[in-house]
Amino acid sequence: MRSLIIVLLFVVINNSGCVNKQEVIRSFCYWRTTAYFDNEDDSICKSLDVKHIYVRFFDVDWNPYKKEPLPVATIKKLDFNETNPEITPSIFITNAVVLESSKGQLDTLAKQIQKRIKEIGQRYVNHKAETNASKILYAGYYTQKGDFRKRLNFDSIKAVELAKLEPNFNEVLIDCDWTEQSKENYFYLLEQIKKELENCQLSATIRLWQYKYYEKAGIPPVDRGLLMCYNLSNPNDYMAKNSIGTSDELEKYITHSDYELDLDVALPLFSWTVIFRGSNFKGVVSDYESFIKDSVRFKKIAPNRYVLQDDVLVGQTYLRNGDEIRIEKISDDEINKMISIIKNRVPFNDNTKVTFFSFDKKYIHDYGIKNISGYYARFH
Repeated sequence: MRSLIIVLLFVVINNSGCVNKQEVIRSFCYWRTTAYFDNEDDSICKSLDVKHIYVRFFDVDWNPYKKEPLPVATIKKLDFNETNPEITPSIFITNAVVLESSKGQLDTLAKQIQKRIKEIGQRYVNHKAETNASKILYAGYYTQKGDFRKRLNFDSIKAVELAKLEPNFNEVLIDCDWTEQSKENYFYLLEQIKKELENCQLSATIRLWQYKYYEKAGIPPVDRGLLMCYNLSNPNDYMAKNSIGTSDELEKYITHSDYELDLDVALPLFSWTVIFRGSNFKGVVSDYESFIKDSVRFKKIAPNRYVLQDDVLVGQTYLRNGDEIRIEKISDDEINKMISIIKNRVPFNDNTKVTFFSFDKKYIHDYGIKNISGYYARFH
C-alpha cells in the first residue's frame, strides 16, 4: 500500500510539471516591401522552428492634398520558397490618419484595407500555385519519353493547385501608435475593420505606454494584442543610453498583469547607429561594424559611443569630423533580462506568439541561431 501511494505521488508531481510547461509559437516580423526567401532563409526558419511571420502588407498615411487616408507602400512580392509559415498581414496606420479622418472616411478605409489584403492574398496564392505547377510540370521532364511531355498542361496543373489554396488569413494585425486624442477614432476604425473581415481574428500592436497607462490609453476592441517591447525612447534623445531598449526601461512599463486582452510579445533583434552633430540629432544608419573596426577614424569615448576623426561616407550618409556616434544594440544578457521581466508579468500559453523584429540575415547571424533559439526556449 505504501509503495502504491509513493507511485501515485510521483505520477501527480510529474503530471503537474507537464501542465505548467508552455510551448509558445515561434514568430518573426518581416518589414520590407518585398518578401522573398532564399535557401538560407529557409534553413534559418527550419533551424529556429519558426511557425509564424508577421508580414507588412502596406501602410496607410494621411494625404494632405486630397485630405483623405490612402494606402501606400504596398508589398510587391510574397515568396517564401520552401518555408510555409502562417502569415499575419500587418498594416501600419499613422496617427495622423485617425486624427484627421471623418467617420465616413474611416468606414471607407476599413473596406479599402479588407480589399487590399484580399488582393495581396490572391496574388500570393496565385504565385504559390504557379510555383507548385512548375515543379510538377518539370519534375523529371528530361527523362520523360514519348508524347507525355505534350500531355502536361501548365494551366490545368495550376488550376488544380490553386483550388487547394485559399487567399484567406487567420489573423490581421493593425499597427498604430494611437494617443488619448485619437483613440476614439482609432477604436471606431478597428470595429469597422473587424466587420469587414470574415472568419479572421483582428489584432493590434500595444506600445508599452499604452500597456502601462491602459486606463488612459484604452484597450482596443480586438481579439489579441502584440506587446511591442522595444523602441522605448526616441533615438534623437542625446542623453538616451539605448533608444531600442534596456531591461531597466522595460521594467518601468511592465508594472502589472491587469491588461484585459490576450497578448503576444515582440522583442528587438536589430541594431543601428545614431548620429549626432554637437548634441543635435542627424539621423540613423544601419551599419555599425565599420565604426568599431576602424580605430583610426573612429575614436571610442564610451562603451557604445565614438567620435569621428575625419569626414567619411557611410553608405549614402555623409558624416563630418567631430560627429558623435551612438551604437545601439541589445546584448544577449539584456535580452534575457527583458524576457524574465515579461514572463513575470505577462500571462502566456500555447497560443502566445513570441516574435522578433526583424527577420534579417544580418541581425540573425549577428546574434546567432543558438542564442535566438535560447530566447524562444526561455518562454517554455
